[in-house]
Amino acid sequence: MEAYLDNSATTRVFPEVAELAVKIMCEDYGNPSSLHMKGVESENYLRYARETLAKLLKVNAKEIFFTSGGTESDNLALIGCAMANNRRGKHIITTQVEHAAVRKTCEYLESQGFEVTYLPVDNTGRISLEDLQNAMRPDTILVSIMYINNEIGAVQPIAEAGSLIKKLNPNTLFHVDAVQGFGKVRIYPKKMGIDLMAVSSHKIHGPKGVGLLYVNEKVKIQPILFGGGQQMNLRSGTDNVPGAACMAKAAELLYAHFDEDIQRLYELKRYFVEGVRKLENVKVNGLLPGEDEITGTAPHIVSVSVYGVRAEVLLHTLEEKGIYVSAGSACSSHKPQPSATLKAIGADSKQLESTIRFSFSVYTTREELDYTLAEMYDKIPILRRYARK
Repeated sequence: MEAYLDNSATTRVFPEVAELAVKIMCEDYGNPSSLHMKGVESENYLRYARETLAKLLKVNAKEIFFTSGGTESDNLALIGCAMANNRRGKHIITTQVEHAAVRKTCEYLESQGFEVTYLPVDNTGRISLEDLQNAMRPDTILVSIMYINNEIGAVQPIAEAGSLIKKLNPNTLFHVDAVQGFGKVRIYPKKMGIDLMAVSSHKIHGPKGVGLLYVNEKVKIQPILFGGGQQMNLRSGTDNVPGAACMAKAAELLYAHFDEDIQRLYELKRYFVEGVRKLENVKVNGLLPGEDEITGTAPHIVSVSVYGVRAEVLLHTLEEKGIYVSAGSACSSHKPQPSATLKAIGADSKQLESTIRFSFSVYTTREELDYTLAEMYDKIPILRRYARK
């Protein structure tokens, strides 16, 4: 049996999406900048993509810009807005648990003379709105907070943060990395005070290499790529027509049964967490205090520290049984280093080296989880005995 539980790294493409990609690449393959009918056909796909995604987000189609993925979207949002608004100030606020696409971009901006405040988080991975309020200054031009943490599934209070930011300084821009959030929570940028938002296709059963950046039409932003002036001069480069259309198709399919799918994911998460806790000396990270510890966290991510077993060892042991998981964030899996997120929530050295991430999708079944749990019950005691030797 195979159990793919690494959906926060990437998801299986919906069959309908793959079929659409083949049609566009093999039949409707024109360049949308061309004036002939093949170009018009391609332009129609782009229009469909923008209108579909804009409808799901309740924004205007002209506020949707296609990129090569979440990393480019985050870079464009942060660098483009910082450079365009630096006369108003050079202070940026973000958090200690951001994805590298935001964290490293902020480090770059610091090298360019910007000042960045990194908000701490509590032991569940959530920021404090009081800390955000205290960090805000008259010269704060941008705040960047991820919606759902990619490692432990912490959900930030985005709507409350957006309201607070606009109350304290209406000119401060609010950027949200929603790569793990889109398709898992309902997001309406205009209602939530979000000015810019990054989304990635391959996290929602679409193809890799395409994403979007929502940019409120009132936002002052400059391009970071220069060329043919596509996408209203903000993101030059030949339009990725199959990517954009297939991302929209995936989102359309994912949101068709949104409430039922999210409820089922939460049921799977509860079931799996209960099963994991039957193991000795384990800790499930990112859950909330109180009786209802799972509602309010991401429905698809379970972070587990298995003390006494190195994460890489457990990962490959499960892989031998056809079970696929991540040791922290898959984006950095080829460059092992201590997780900034786990460090930020107070993890000790033993926890840092023993944490595995399981992540689900609409394709995940209870049978896969039962198989995974059975293998964990069988293999972890053996691995611990081996480690002690």
